[in-house]
Amino acid sequence: MLEKVALASIREQRAARQWKTFVRMAWLAFFAVLAWVLLQRSTTDARTLTAPHTALVEIRGEIADGTDASASNILAAAKAAFEDGGSTDVILLINSGGGSPVQAGIINDELVRMKTRYKKPLYAVVTDTCASGAYYIAVAADQMYVDKSSLIGSVGVLMDGFGFTGTMQKLGVERRLITAGENKGFLDPFSPLNPGQKAHAQAMLGQIHQQFIGVVRKGRGARLKETPGIFSGLVWTGEQAVRMGLADKFGNADSVARDVVKQERIVDYTRRDNVAEKLAKKFGAAVGAGAMHAMQESMTLR
Repeated sequence: MLEKVALASIREQRAARQWKTFVRMAWLAFFAVLAWVLLQRSTTDARTLTAPHTALVEIRGEIADGTDASASNILAAAKAAFEDGGSTDVILLINSGGGSPVQAGIINDELVRMKTRYKKPLYAVVTDTCASGAYYIAVAADQMYVDKSSLIGSVGVLMDGFGFTGTMQKLGVERRLITAGENKGFLDPFSPLNPGQKAHAQAMLGQIHQQFIGVVRKGRGARLKETPGIFSGLVWTGEQAVRMGLADKFGNADSVARDVVKQERIVDYTRRDNVAEKLAKKFGAAVGAGAMHAMQESMTLR
């Protein structure tokens, strides 16, 4: 009996020493990573403020809250680019098929305000795709440059989903939906499509579409050559887009900086997690997991 008590005490002391060592090493690693992040940022800030340059902000992937191309991320980067005394202009480097009309609208409004306030030219440069919400943002630019094979446009709005009523009938599944408010089950995928709800959804989409069209007309102005299908949701090649006035000229970020702005030095202001920040986030998760594991071990020993 005495031997078991002694062994248990030894195990508990060993676990306590291991936990203290882990905590010390974890904090040491955390502060090392934090110092690296701060050093990287301070070095970047000092570099960008020293000499004239072309500022670049990248819009890539889905435009939605919580993504790299969210309004908060894009506008924070754009604000830093416009405010920097060394930036002579700002390039939006776009490769996106669109996303949230709300996020796109916020970005467009703020970009128009920023370029007016800071009196710096704003250029949109498209790589592969600039469609739907991405094009909504791009028309805020003073000029838009594309590749001949870029996909441009898709001035339209959609709301998609699935209906499972036929499958449910075949499987013998009954939908039991109880609501307070006749339209609370709006477009429920497990109920038959309600014509009144469909008409309401169509009206909302039509209103957002007209808002989109208005933004495009305002941004492109007299350069836009309207045709019956230009606002139908179709996409066009870069070559077609230039002819239709949806875009201005052919070019890429380097050629715009070199030939249009005459400022070849490009500084990227895009907000993205660097290696240190990713490690810091993973480190935080690892510390939490380690703490939970240590607590479980301690409880087991007792």
